[in-house]
Amino acid sequence: MDIDLFIARNSPTWDRLAELTSTARRTVARLTPEEVDELVALYQRTSSHLSHARTAYREPGLTMRLTTLVGQASGVIYRGRSQPGRAVADFFLWRFPAAVYQSGRFIAASAALFLVPALAMGLWMAHSNEALNVAWPDEVRQAYLDSEFEDYYSADGPANFAAQVTVNNIQVAFLAFAGGILLCIPTAWLMFSNGIYLGAVAGLFATAGQSGKFWGLVLPHGLLELTAVIIAGAAGMRMGWAIVAPGDRSRTEALGVEGRRAVLIALGLILAFMVAGFIEGFITGRGVPTALRVGIGIAAELAFLTWIVVQGHAATRRGLTGDLGELDRGWNELAAARERSWSK
Repeated sequence: MDIDLFIARNSPTWDRLAELTSTARRTVARLTPEEVDELVALYQRTSSHLSHARTAYREPGLTMRLTTLVGQASGVIYRGRSQPGRAVADFFLWRFPAAVYQSGRFIAASAALFLVPALAMGLWMAHSNEALNVAWPDEVRQAYLDSEFEDYYSADGPANFAAQVTVNNIQVAFLAFAGGILLCIPTAWLMFSNGIYLGAVAGLFATAGQSGKFWGLVLPHGLLELTAVIIAGAAGMRMGWAIVAPGDRSRTEALGVEGRRAVLIALGLILAFMVAGFIEGFITGRGVPTALRVGIGIAAELAFLTWIVVQGHAATRRGLTGDLGELDRGWNELAAARERSWSK
């Protein structure tokens, strides 16, 4: 066959293989099962074209083109499912934001369980001397206002303190996750009780006219830290609700899906807790001006929320839900296509 006729006849095959390979190099999940079969078949056909071109035409340009195309397709078809760099990128770009973004109703419920008691307790403490006296005896109150609360943030070295608060926050998040399995009740109580404590302390400082001091110490790390705790509570309640109202799934199936999603959220929140712990250990109680440290806290919170909202929305439009294995869709089809093709 004449080389020009050979190229003209087979170029559509090569162009289609290049198109499928380019799509699959980003992620195999972008291909439908039919396209995966097509990719493998076109790879085999083009490989035979390459062998024929090498022996029949000895045209360097054509050989280079087909060698490159076959090599790229082979890299897609035979590369391993586990790619650490890709897995980490997928987690932070798609999996975690999708899982959090699609937990909006539960996040709202968790936030209400935390913030409503905090606001109510703070207002009660600020307007009731009787409640203030019961919650804060005189000697305890004065020590807390004078130095005890502020000294807490500088009682240890920055690195040790940051590590301690990070571990403590992760433990609180774990309790929130685990408590959800018991029909949401322990998780709801954890949110409620922490809200009560925050409100009680805020009310104490408000009554003493020291709200600026209190919020100047809490907001730098607290915005991100409390947001992460609320999200952890939401993940726990979502697991519990899967047992209460599994829908058209069995309770075991519903709990399995929500449990995998909760694991994703837990892993992502570790990073948020580490950042909050770093701010608390190295900035909150270390002589940084109040305006600057609060600004750092606001910036960290805005960055976190933007990440969740923007990437979560993008992941949702892509059809992701935050389940652990969904971005691996395509690998099973690829393995099956290879087996069918090579067993012929």
